[in-house]
Amino acid sequence: MAMDRVLVLVLAGGAGGRLELLTDQRAKPAVPFAGVYRLIDFPLSNCQHSGVADVWVSVQFHPTSLAHHLANGRPWDLDRTDGGLLVLPPYRGTERGGWVSGTANLLWRQAPLIREAAPDALVVVSADAVYKLDYRVVAAAHRESGAEVTMVTTEVAADDASRYGIVEVGDGGRITGYAYKPDEPASTTATNEVFVFSPGPTLDRLEALAGELGEEGLEDLGSHLLPAQTRDGLARAHPLEGYWRDVGTVQAYWDAHRDFLDPEPPLDLDDPRWPVHTRGGRRSAARVLRGASVEDSLVSGGTRVAGAVSGSSLSPGVVVEAGATVVDSVLLPGVRVCSGATVRRAVLDDGVVVGDRAAVGGDGDITLVGRRAEVAAGSEVPAGGRFPEPEDG
Repeated sequence: MAMDRVLVLVLAGGAGGRLELLTDQRAKPAVPFAGVYRLIDFPLSNCQHSGVADVWVSVQFHPTSLAHHLANGRPWDLDRTDGGLLVLPPYRGTERGGWVSGTANLLWRQAPLIREAAPDALVVVSADAVYKLDYRVVAAAHRESGAEVTMVTTEVAADDASRYGIVEVGDGGRITGYAYKPDEPASTTATNEVFVFSPGPTLDRLEALAGELGEEGLEDLGSHLLPAQTRDGLARAHPLEGYWRDVGTVQAYWDAHRDFLDPEPPLDLDDPRWPVHTRGGRRSAARVLRGASVEDSLVSGGTRVAGAVSGSSLSPGVVVEAGATVVDSVLLPGVRVCSGATVRRAVLDDGVVVGDRAAVGGDGDITLVGRRAEVAAGSEVPAGGRFPEPEDG
């Protein structure tokens, strides 16, 4: 069966509240990762390497943080005369305009535009996970199966399964059961937020559901749409072979960085066959000064290290002064750790300054310091702390 046109819709509009201070002033997909990347770089690079030329990005919260990064889509070869990158903000002016209340609601609002585009397959992906996947291969398998939806799946830890949509899979890959973030998961097979839909049947089903529930009642894909498709025997599973990590929480974000400190990381981000592309400015080489020590760490261009760094990820422009110590931490662009300060098991957002002899974090839960915060000289932010503290804290 010929696959003429694949449309990818990247979900970049969620509030990202589980990342706490990291999404106070930026969209979740704009959160930096592994030094030089942003989370949205992963699905956009997948689109490029999959040969998908039609990519729509749905934005809502903090859209300017994404607009600057996306520009015209050039890093991912999406700056095209025909097709390419299209950003979908909330809008008013038609009966389908308004604030998006969930992914199913988003598809209903954009249904006229999707029908006009007339894709053979609609691929809907989130922008808060780290993985590589050929979307066109999954779309082709979906079309051959005759399913209305194909859910890309992965195995997760039993104690973490309740965070995901959980499926039960029968013969031939048919999904026999689906539950959205269940209290008692029936399996450890989770959807990894990549879905391939047959556009016409899916949009027709959404129209019927909207008639029953109202447009606001559509909510997320897992609320009504996916369960209905599963009940009708029209859902299939496509197991993802390889690494996939959701980074939607502070702990998961920190854990994912640890994965990439391994001498043989789970994904080669510079693999010439499938590199992850990003939009970035020019940076000078990293400088590791005399007397410094750096072990098991990612050190980006434009950084200056004179202290001791181990088990950490340093984004562009980070400065670690002589006598400072950074251990098992993620430092985002422009962070400065002053002389005699210690940072341990922490995530420091853009432009944070840790003053002389200050101590951030420790042996415990991950500590989080918000954007451009200044930790005063000699002060302490304890393990698991938040600085500044949330207003409702």
